[in-house]
Amino acid sequence: MAEWNRKRNVMHRYNQVSPVYDIQYADEQKTKIEATLENVSLNENDFVIDVGCGTGLLFPYIAERVQFLIGIDLSERLLEKAEIHKKRYPNTYVLLADADHLPFQNQTFHTTFAITLLQNIPKPSKTLQEIKRVSKNYATIVVTGLKKEFTLEAFTTALKEAKLEVSILKRDHNVKDYIAVCHLKTEI
Repeated sequence: MAEWNRKRNVMHRYNQVSPVYDIQYADEQKTKIEATLENVSLNENDFVIDVGCGTGLLFPYIAERVQFLIGIDLSERLLEKAEIHKKRYPNTYVLLADADHLPFQNQTFHTTFAITLLQNIPKPSKTLQEIKRVSKNYATIVVTGLKKEFTLEAFTTALKEAKLEVSILKRDHNVKDYIAVCHLKTEI
């Protein structure tokens, strides 16, 4: 019950901030996205999921580079804004869903992004396990952790608890988050 209460509070907070989300956070998100994409290869056949997509700020950076992109979020109001961002990309869809219960089969996605998600989740390692479940063998999983919410040790511990092997860990001073790029090298 406590987990759901926390998620509901996060959902309500983002529903309330949705009218100004892009104005308030677009620059910060742009910095994170660009830092993340420096270390990620995408190709035209990839199925990609953006878990906690918010208003879809990642979409313009990757939609035209992949076959299929889906953004999920728990906030209806943020997804309404994401619908506007995705209109230019016919291969992009948004879905209201809980990051801990993704409505997809095992091993669906080649690349998974979880940017600015973990600090809003009650049990980050549980969420990361779910993200891992829907990621294909040899997938790339990109995760960020807000530095004011996570110590580096707590962030890496959550990744280890989910049995994610970190290939790249960025601690850029210009970015408010730690960035981890993980590659699933063995069968799940």
